[in-house]
Amino acid sequence: MSFLADDVPRRNHAIRNLSPVAQHATPARISEFLDATLGIPAFPDYEHAFNGLQVEARTTVRRVGAAVDASVASITAAVERGVDLLIVHHGIYWDGMPPVTGRRYDRVAPLIRAGAALYSAHLPLDAHPELGNAVQLARGLGLEVRERFGQFADIRVGFVARTDEERDGFRDRVAELVGGPVRLIGGGPRRIRRVGVVTGGGGKFVAEAAEQGLDTLLTGEASHHTYIDAHELGINVVLAGHYATETFGVLALAKTVEDRFGIPWGFLDFPSGL
Repeated sequence: MSFLADDVPRRNHAIRNLSPVAQHATPARISEFLDATLGIPAFPDYEHAFNGLQVEARTTVRRVGAAVDASVASITAAVERGVDLLIVHHGIYWDGMPPVTGRRYDRVAPLIRAGAALYSAHLPLDAHPELGNAVQLARGLGLEVRERFGQFADIRVGFVARTDEERDGFRDRVAELVGGPVRLIGGGPRRIRRVGVVTGGGGKFVAEAAEQGLDTLLTGEASHHTYIDAHELGINVVLAGHYATETFGVLALAKTVEDRFGIPWGFLDFPSGL
């Protein structure tokens, strides 16, 4: 049986016997592997993303948890379920390095008390060509990814995917995949062929999508002016939710740890609905 929530059976994974290599898998060793896999050291990101091992633990990792956010809820659930290493997309240091008090203490203290570690991967996980949120979302829809898309600093965090279908049907397929409501801003053609995929808060890439000759942008969320931009630039925008579009990368990353180290894992699902 799974060691994580029973209400997300499609994402749960059963406990198996630990492989010999797993007997010696420490957070530091797994972190080193993930850093190399994702290219963490040289990858640009927001100032306080702090990709990599955010909370250390000197123990053997026997259970891995995956979550989108390092929230009090997900950290508490991980500790209650005996997770030794929690892998997240959104870490705990977005506001810099203030004192470990209040909400910061409520997040860090359970990990330290339990001897559990926290690993975070933000844009390096969004952009990864095999494990990333964008490519995993596209492939989940059966789309063939081509060139890169979504400029941030000197890298691109998304992809261009090819399809040939009606935009309403595409929206419905996205909704089925993410398991929730999807909003379509119909500023472009009814039949779509070139889709830019950038997960999370990717509405800001609508102008780049138009410049690159795309007819549709698939992302998580957007601001008010994206509606106007989409109609004036002739682009469809499909909004599938920030949280929902960014579950894919942590699932793939945890599975990669299982494949490499033989450690069982599960998903801690705390959707925001946004």
